[in-house]
Amino acid sequence: MSHILIIDDDTELTALLKEVLSLEDFSVSEANDGEAGLQMLDEQTDLVLLDVMMPKLNGMETLKRIRASSQVPVLMLTAKGEEIDRVIGLELGADDYLPKPFSDRELLARIRAILRRTQQTLVSKPHDMIECQDLRLFPKKQEAYCKDQLLDLTTTEFALLTHFVQHPGVTLTKETLSLDVLGKRLAAFDRAIDMHVSNLRKKLPERADGKARIKTLRGRGYLMIEEG
Repeated sequence: MSHILIIDDDTELTALLKEVLSLEDFSVSEANDGEAGLQMLDEQTDLVLLDVMMPKLNGMETLKRIRASSQVPVLMLTAKGEEIDRVIGLELGADDYLPKPFSDRELLARIRAILRRTQQTLVSKPHDMIECQDLRLFPKKQEAYCKDQLLDLTTTEFALLTHFVQHPGVTLTKETLSLDVLGKRLAAFDRAIDMHVSNLRKKLPERADGKARIKTLRGRGYLMIEEG
């Protein structure tokens, strides 16, 4: 049973979400401000639902502190129309965002997509390794190395990098990446994939030849450059 931590100051919403998630066989804990949420976060937490606007400690600062010590998946709950919150949240390491108001069906779909990415690593064989150029990925441990240096990747960044190294030299559209990595259809003005690729690029060391590892193909998508 997956455990979800809800951090949101809207007590009516958290009570409703707890009821919905419990009916879907999730175990749920809740906190009504960022400070309380950080105290409740532990190794048993499989996913965090994090609101942006909260007292004491807002969602962005809470996310910063979470990422300082944990790569637990985080789904941000943002106000409708507040694109800046979504962009900043993704830059800080959120796995995805969901604008309020949202339907139970959409929330459950997003949660399951994120947990599926996380839990897929558990079915890998202990010695499985994916290798591409100077990159080595270990799905079982969800660890990625470049030139023997451990990369500090979020769950989504690891899934994205895995997808790229499995398709070197192949143009991957944003629509494909959104479906295969985020588990959702690409919506108009959705910048999640762009932000995740940008974050991943910043964490990947330069290639020996100075070429970009992941190339943007304007209007088409992204491409992991092959050697040579």
